Amino acid sequence: MRKEPPAQLRALRGPRVLTLVAVQFSIVLICMVATLLVALQVQHTSIREETGERTLAVALSLAELPAVVDAVGEPDAGVTLQPIADLVAQSAGVDYVVITDDEGIRITHPVPERRGEMVSTDPSVALGGETFVGTEVGTVGPTLRAKVPVWRDGIVVGTASVGILESSISAQLEDRVWQVVPWVIGAGLFGLAAAAGVSLVLGRRFDHLAAAAQELETQRRLSAALREQTHEFSNRLHVLFGLIEVDERGEALDYIRSLTPVDSLAADADLEEALADAPVRVRAILAAASARLCEHGGQLHADVEGDDRAVLELLFDDDAATVLSNLVGNATEAVEEQGARGIVRVAVEAAPSGLRMQVDDSGPGVPEELRGQITEVGFSTKETQTMDGLEIPRGVGLGLVRRLAREHGGDLVISESELGGARFVATLSSAGARRGAGGSSDAPTAGRIAP
Repeated sequence: MRKEPPAQLRALRGPRVLTLVAVQFSIVLICMVATLLVALQVQHTSIREETGERTLAVALSLAELPAVVDAVGEPDAGVTLQPIADLVAQSAGVDYVVITDDEGIRITHPVPERRGEMVSTDPSVALGGETFVGTEVGTVGPTLRAKVPVWRDGIVVGTASVGILESSISAQLEDRVWQVVPWVIGAGLFGLAAAAGVSLVLGRRFDHLAAAAQELETQRRLSAALREQTHEFSNRLHVLFGLIEVDERGEALDYIRSLTPVDSLAADADLEEALADAPVRVRAILAAASARLCEHGGQLHADVEGDDRAVLELLFDDDAATVLSNLVGNATEAVEEQGARGIVRVAVEAAPSGLRMQVDDSGPGVPEELRGQITEVGFSTKETQTMDGLEIPRGVGLGLVRRLAREHGGDLVISESELGGARFVATLSSAGARRGAGGSSDAPTAGRIAP
């Protein structure tokens, strides 16, 4: 199963991700606004340059027209030039076209009442033979205008002025902006979505790395604690070895009782009788489980069957002891809270083909939907235990049992017990039976004991 991040990381993930997304949104928003402002400035500069160049080109073209050059200064110049000025203004898309004489008197103007009057802005630059491009406030309002001289025979005889209202430039800029805004917003949203996706991926990666780092630190501290316990356990074994070596059996038993609350099989006559012919390892495992159950008022029943004790002793090796110890330990834990109602029933059956170990309990049982998962390493339905503030890894025992059973040609089957709890049946084929199955031995092959 996928290992979930620690609770602290899960609790911090939401606020941390929201904060990260908020920061990214702010950055993207700032970038969008900055981009929009830059675009506005670029567009504004570009429009003004284009407008200035356009008004200058129109004014120069107008000032060079032969009809304009010939008419300026004549008594009926307005009759000839006004239609030309109106046509140029309309075709060039400018707001006004004004032609003056050499004194700055208007010959043409969009407003008839203004014709024949002195221009409202200084005409000296153009009358002096120079070109002027810039913004001035005239009779029609602020305009970006170009003023150029009208030459005839090398003499300035008038001026041609072409202008575009600043309001028209602003409207043009606004149109340009609305063309750019959707692209800026689209790019910003895309950037935000991409940033959120990257944040999600990096957040998960961070969770994995943080969980791995925390787990590594936990394992390191747990290893240190286990080394201390191992050292202490080794010292106790040395004490026990010394007591047994000097034949102080009673002192050794008292020393063991001082370390953990255990008692001999004599405390349960029925169990002692049932295990009279059982292998020493079976007796030791079940005696310890019985003592643990007695602390809570529970009971342990055992039935050990085998046609030949020597065969049973031979088959019940270290792996078999590990399997039985884990199954009995799990069953004992399952019924401890039941007190006097807690019952564990153990049956060990030996035959030339192998071992069959069945453990029943009166505990809560294992739901059918979890029976396939409960043997996975790391999966556990039990509450997490701690040692010196460190979480103790769970979900190891049943996975080990299944692995050992399968390595010995058997399996582990989980079902419902008649006692109301769970039933665990582990089968281990004997070495002779496994060789016989491969056709390399003449040893008896009664077949694998079925669960």
